[in-house]
Amino acid sequence: MPAAAAPLGLTPPQATDALVTPQTIALGRKLFFDRRLSFNGTLSCGMCHIPEQAFAQNELRTPVGFQGRSVRRNAPSLLNVADRALLFVDGRETALESQVWSPLLAANEMANPSVGYVLARIATMTDYAGAFEAAYGRGVSMELLGAALASYQRTLLSANSPFDRFYYGADPAALGAQARAGFALFRSNGCAACHRIEDAAASFTDDDFHDTGIGYRQTMGIAAPVRSVFVAPGVEIALAQSLATPIVADLGRYEITNDPADLYRFRTPSLRNVALTAPYMHDGSIATLAAVLEYYDAGGVAHAGQDPRIRPLGLSGAERAALLTFLVSLTGENVARLAADARSVPIGD
Repeated sequence: MPAAAAPLGLTPPQATDALVTPQTIALGRKLFFDRRLSFNGTLSCGMCHIPEQAFAQNELRTPVGFQGRSVRRNAPSLLNVADRALLFVDGRETALESQVWSPLLAANEMANPSVGYVLARIATMTDYAGAFEAAYGRGVSMELLGAALASYQRTLLSANSPFDRFYYGADPAALGAQARAGFALFRSNGCAACHRIEDAAASFTDDDFHDTGIGYRQTMGIAAPVRSVFVAPGVEIALAQSLATPIVADLGRYEITNDPADLYRFRTPSLRNVALTAPYMHDGSIATLAAVLEYYDAGGVAHAGQDPRIRPLGLSGAERAALLTFLVSLTGENVARLAADARSVPIGD
């Protein structure tokens, strides 16, 4: 899918890879689902970013990595990732082409010991023989592996939602009365200050970093105890005894900049397809979208560094329901087609 084919509501992304072609996309798709790219051949990119779950992961707060090791942060959706100026919740990467090496080399994710190890391994796989040459005119390299994976991810564009058809397509019938009421509340309560809506397109993020109280709560160990667990998507079981939430320090953007002003600040996520990407927050600590609204309605976790725009809102139950309906209206019309396309190729094992 070329960049110019961005659906209604999205700005056509500017690909840094000049060779986004059917060949590079197909190669990237194959790599994305190939478990052999992990050190022990058990994990692929697509096992944390699951196509049928909006290229996120619904079952777990944070993914399970190499040999069962815990991953500290929630797996974000890759839908519309090409539209992001900064990557990861701490903004440590600026390009999809380089970003891919972080999970490939992380000891608790795919656990490869080096760049050279990954490239040498691919060079031994007979089903990749000539693939990089056909797509790029030369053999596999650090640059081209990143470019191929990025090429595929740049096709994961999802918009033309009911909201887009209403707001950008000028179709008054596309959005019901409750969703319209939720949209009005979204703007009047300041949500759009961080989840931006522009005149020609809406990214639903400012690509900036904010302290919403979640990182502070997580690091200080003041999270609410766990009273239930999800044993399957949509199947929640109450526990006979509450469990304390483990304390996992996460200082957010500060870990990248070492600037005290960035303590507990995390990048604003896009709200596109948000109804499909539970659990929520950078640590996956909030299970449902309704609970996210309750968290912000209550004003977060009061502390000195929290963004002043996060304050008690005093919303009624009907107003929270309207906001939820509006957020559901941000679901793109082609999510199922993107998942089907993802599964159209063999998985390398």
